[in-house]
Amino acid sequence: MKTLGHWIGNKPVESTSSRFGPVHNPATGAQPTRVALASVEEVDAAVAAAKAAYAEWSQTSLARRTAFLFSYRALLDAHRDELAELITAEHGKVHSDALGEVARGMEIVELACGIPEKLKGELSTQVSTRVDVAAIRQPVGVVAGISPFNFPAMVPMWMFPLAIACGNTFVLKPSEKDPSAAYRLAELAAEAGLPEGVLNVVNGDKAAVDRLLAHPDVAAVSFVGSTPIAKYVQAEATAHGKRVQALGGAKNHMMVLPDADLDHAADNAINAAYGSAGERCMAVSVVVAVGDTGDELVAKIAERARALRIGPGDDPASEMGPLITREHRDKVASYVSGAAAQGAEVVVDGTGHTVEGHENGFFIGVSLLDKVKPGMAAYDDEIFGPVLCVVRAETYDEAIALINSSKWGNGTAIFTRDGGAARRFQLEVEAGMVGVNVPIPVPVGYHSFGGWKQSLFGDLHVYGNDGVQFYTRGKVITTRWPDPADSAGINLGFPSNH
Repeated sequence: MKTLGHWIGNKPVESTSSRFGPVHNPATGAQPTRVALASVEEVDAAVAAAKAAYAEWSQTSLARRTAFLFSYRALLDAHRDELAELITAEHGKVHSDALGEVARGMEIVELACGIPEKLKGELSTQVSTRVDVAAIRQPVGVVAGISPFNFPAMVPMWMFPLAIACGNTFVLKPSEKDPSAAYRLAELAAEAGLPEGVLNVVNGDKAAVDRLLAHPDVAAVSFVGSTPIAKYVQAEATAHGKRVQALGGAKNHMMVLPDADLDHAADNAINAAYGSAGERCMAVSVVVAVGDTGDELVAKIAERARALRIGPGDDPASEMGPLITREHRDKVASYVSGAAAQGAEVVVDGTGHTVEGHENGFFIGVSLLDKVKPGMAAYDDEIFGPVLCVVRAETYDEAIALINSSKWGNGTAIFTRDGGAARRFQLEVEAGMVGVNVPIPVPVGYHSFGGWKQSLFGDLHVYGNDGVQFYTRGKVITTRWPDPADSAGINLGFPSNH
């Protein structure tokens, strides 16, 4: 069995903690790898390496930083298939989906390549006689990143490329369920020329997280995960004086108006609900059918759902792979099995699905629940699996009120041909990311990603301009260079601008 340790100071480090976690192949249920779970001392070693590297890296020219990033982007491109294979082997998503994940992560590397434009600063000359004022942004120090299992390569790339482009050094704690992709990202960064200690990876569980949140040399923390853990991360990290961006969970709604193209809406509902087996925070988990669209829309979604091909992610014929663990698969199934008792109609039940030759894999079929209402567990909870709920609403006003009453506000979408309705929706809906006839409105790299309400804890979203602002701090410099012939003498009065 392979053992995966840590990456500290540009080299692999074997763990001395004697604690390990299993890394499964979700398609087979086998455990080909175990991952070391870091001790406090090992986390401290990673932070120490990052701190030692910060003094030089923070003063490294933008030209050298961007040269590294361009080289890194080229290596990622050359290894994208390899990275996708690692993701499929440990997460389970199909290879095409894994390739898409790598490509979306590389968008942020490309954004980071343009960091000189983002760090230009501001200058005002002659604000007073011979006085100039400049505003600059500088790195914050050592940054920790804590990333989730569902995007083991993309979410780390949301974090560390931009952080190190801004002059910070980084300690990444990936999910212990599928850590190999993040580890490989660090190896490739060293191959691209990143100096020792700038990017470090410590594998671990809550003990590693807690140490990063409390460590006095960690200045900022980036987190993506569930809402309860996002709350915890923000509370703990801010209590220790750290800057925090913590992205939590979601229950994303897709409103379908009576004038919408229902075939187009059904196709997109399938893609957004069941892609990546529903294990993504931007998945559509609720379709709000407005007016008389419900019956026809549900029938179209059901027809498509029953035709989906489910199998191992490395099979080109598979459209959806397994879930990440057996325990998670069983939890997702429990929402479907309990839905009818709570008053929902189970239109498609995927809980008994098996894949021939992969009976020990963590597979589940797709499920479609109709006539779901708030108060039902399938509606109230973030299921994080291939379960789509349909809620009926008589009017647009009823539908928008339903969406806005959710405690989450990550992403949402409307499907309509009516431009006025779409414009009203994008202004009235209470969510951080909005799609108009786009079911998963994940922004491109130069716009920022993040939600509202209990989908975000902290003031700044990830990547884009918010990401640059998070990984830097502002400094204002006021200078006066008087003419040597001038002598103003002593004046104890309050300085004035003139």
